[in-house]
Amino acid sequence: MRVLLVEDDHGVGGAIRDVLGARGHAVEWVTRGADALLRHRGADLLLLDLGLPDIGGLEVLRRLRRLAATPVLILTAQGTHERDVVRGLRLGADDYLLKPVRMDELLARMEAVLRRTARRDADGPAPSRVQINDIAIDLDTHLVTVAGEEVVLTRIEFEILAVLARKAGTAVSREQLLDEVWGDAYVAVSRTFDVHLSKLRKKLGQPSPLHNIRGFGYRLGD
Repeated sequence: MRVLLVEDDHGVGGAIRDVLGARGHAVEWVTRGADALLRHRGADLLLLDLGLPDIGGLEVLRRLRRLAATPVLILTAQGTHERDVVRGLRLGADDYLLKPVRMDELLARMEAVLRRTARRDADGPAPSRVQINDIAIDLDTHLVTVAGEEVVLTRIEFEILAVLARKAGTAVSREQLLDEVWGDAYVAVSRTFDVHLSKLRKKLGQPSPLHNIRGFGYRLGD
């Protein structure tokens, strides 16, 4: 297994690298979030610390999920706020583990994550183009058309639509949308979000494919 370890604590990082190396895994160890974003390609699994010196681990995860579906196991210190763990899972982390890390548990969690990923991959890659009635959404080119006519969306509008399109027909919580688009469901952007959502809804036309689920969030399509 090719592992990218993102950990700025040299004691923790060195111990994990040595144990994984002794078990036959190829480990690349970096200490900054920026390096993780540059060197994630080719890794089978990322071990990601949340407390990094340059870019926070959650922001690294948010950016990474726009680039790749590489499995991520978060390493988080005792006392880390529960909401940060929840945000990490909403942003696409596959699992998390509290530090100090017990090596046998770490290895078991890594194997479990890769088994789940293998099952997911067996179902085929996620579609890059989503069709909802007469609305076509190309997630790679960011092209959106309604009844064959291109619709111009702002960056935020497209990001909101992309999150919903990737889970078309499934309910997505308001918190998850805020996490994935802004990086934090708890920042004071709620009113801003409503403005963007209202504009997006109008651009997609009537009848609206964007359904409000009272008290929870939204769903794109039936």
